[in-house]
Amino acid sequence: MGLKDGLIAELKHESASTKKMLERVPYDKADWKPHEKSMTLGRLAVHVAEIPHWISNVINIDEFDFEKHYTSNTANSQEELLKVYQDNLDKAIADLEKMEPDDFMKMWTVKKGEQVYFNMPKVVAMRGWCFSHLIHHRGQLSVYLRLLDVPVPGMYGPTADEGFM
Repeated sequence: MGLKDGLIAELKHESASTKKMLERVPYDKADWKPHEKSMTLGRLAVHVAEIPHWISNVINIDEFDFEKHYTSNTANSQEELLKVYQDNLDKAIADLEKMEPDDFMKMWTVKKGEQVYFNMPKVVAMRGWCFSHLIHHRGQLSVYLRLLDVPVPGMYGPTADEGFM
């Protein structure tokens, strides 16, 4: 299995867990947040749903400038949220399918105007900026659900809500 195939397989595997988490988001509590410095539940859920788009950004934009390229999604319902996620996931997989082995070592730069934040090989950006970022915020979303007394789905095994064998 090549690098591209491994990343696609991992993304598809993680997508099942992400979908389960997004399906539990109670949109009637979209404005709720656990702390004044925290994102709202709705914003966090949309952020999780839009992270696969970053894979496409890494692949298609060699020098990502927040002033030129950054856009944020919105979703006013769970259906819209799941569509944002599925559309971004489908595009990320399609873009990964087009990658050649040498493309993964091309450099990716993230900046805002003249300020450079990162300059790293695309494969490193995909693992850190995209995959780890998604898993991090999905975990954060699970805490929001727990605090709202919404049953938390298992991702790497059962949760206290699903029971253990």
